[in-house]
Amino acid sequence: MADPITPEISDRICQHMNEDHRDAVLLYAQKFGNTPEAESATLASIDPEGMNLSAIVAGKSVPVRVTFDHTLQDSEDAHQTLIAMVKQSKK
Repeated sequence: MADPITPEISDRICQHMNEDHRDAVLLYAQKFGNTPEAESATLASIDPEGMNLSAIVAGKSVPVRVTFDHTLQDSEDAHQTLIAMVKQSKK
């Protein structure tokens, strides 16, 4: 069974995404956070309802909230949802 989304799991997911999937994090801000002008973005936290990002727009940090289309059940659901969002944003 996958882990529930605790603050520790959120930190682990954010660290992984920010280190290994910066392009995906930027897509989340641009496509799902209604910030198409974002130049870069960092994933700050994730919870069952959504994720908080910090996007750079015109040289300034802007908070961005992305709400998921369903409540996440666990870390595996988060993993699959984040992958699906990248695929959807590239259509």
